[in-house]
Amino acid sequence: MHIRCTKKLLDELKVKPGLVEEVDPLFSWHANNIVVNRKKVVVLTNDRNRYAVVLYGLKATDFKKFNKIAMQGVRETFQKEGISDKVIDRYLLHTGEVSITKTKDRTSVARMNKACDNAYFFDELWDKDSIFQPTMGVRISSLLVGDGKGSYLYPNEEMYKDLSLFAGQSIFEANAATLKVTLRLENRQVWRRLVVPVNKTFDQLHQIIQTAFGWQDCHLHDFHVYGNEFNSESNLTEGHPEKIQKPIIKLVCDPEAFSYPGEVDMKLEKGVMLSEYIPACEMLTYNYDFGDDWKHDIEVESYIENYESNYSVCLDGEGNTPPEDVGGEHGYEEFLKVLADPNHPEHEHLTNWGRMQQYQDFAIDGVNRSLKGL
Repeated sequence: MHIRCTKKLLDELKVKPGLVEEVDPLFSWHANNIVVNRKKVVVLTNDRNRYAVVLYGLKATDFKKFNKIAMQGVRETFQKEGISDKVIDRYLLHTGEVSITKTKDRTSVARMNKACDNAYFFDELWDKDSIFQPTMGVRISSLLVGDGKGSYLYPNEEMYKDLSLFAGQSIFEANAATLKVTLRLENRQVWRRLVVPVNKTFDQLHQIIQTAFGWQDCHLHDFHVYGNEFNSESNLTEGHPEKIQKPIIKLVCDPEAFSYPGEVDMKLEKGVMLSEYIPACEMLTYNYDFGDDWKHDIEVESYIENYESNYSVCLDGEGNTPPEDVGGEHGYEEFLKVLADPNHPEHEHLTNWGRMQQYQDFAIDGVNRSLKGL
């Protein structure tokens, strides 16, 4: 594998560049180092498709073993995409030893610099405890870029095509679950049916649900996972599943939650794979915005083996999602009542407020376009 480094990175590596050879651009990357949050960051951009791999917080000792770290960075980013280990192993074996060379031309450098610029825009994605930043790499690679010929492309989709041609097979090898996610409302039917790869994490499922429902990710959330155990009073209780079933784990998004322990064990959702609990469990709940208290029941309807994609799909759905900060279910009903009455003194104000809150009709095509980019 060729890594074509800027002079700045070559100085950091303290190596003399080797001879520049012409190789298949799928196995050649341009690389530069930048500073983010006062940490040294290296961004590698594939020469064929502009796919990005990102390394964070490298120290002098890391630059001494840069070749090995770069290869591992490629592996972990591909794994984050859901690409099968067999395809990854074959790609890395074909690359051979890493060779460090100079940059090729201005066009390649400009494309690499664009990827570097994009790394500044997603500060919330940095994993500050790891050199390897697959989430950042995946995000940058999902951004639309110009190819200099008046057309545009998505680097991640181009990498999928290139790897499929190289491997001669489907590159994705994951199982998935069909989930029916229902927003718990007394007077409205609001639900989405989603196919979600179970190699996604619960923090990714949070983003998938936010996208499917059109929430704006403005508030805290948590998940409850239910097993087959029931509370002792279950035969006397009517209502929703979590009132009768006993949660086996509560997955939280913020460490502050551990300051308020309850009867259910808690764990941070980050890094917890859906496959740890699905298909063993048949029901989960997702609670978003602890003020308005939007509870979603998640039913595991089916399990799909050998799902040949790495992103979620919305199969069906019904109903509009309430706007953020509307005041819970009661506030939503009042909001709808005012919207339905053009003569109401608050009609114009709440109509404009609803637009600001991105309140809109459910549109499955738009949802699926957004899901594909996650």
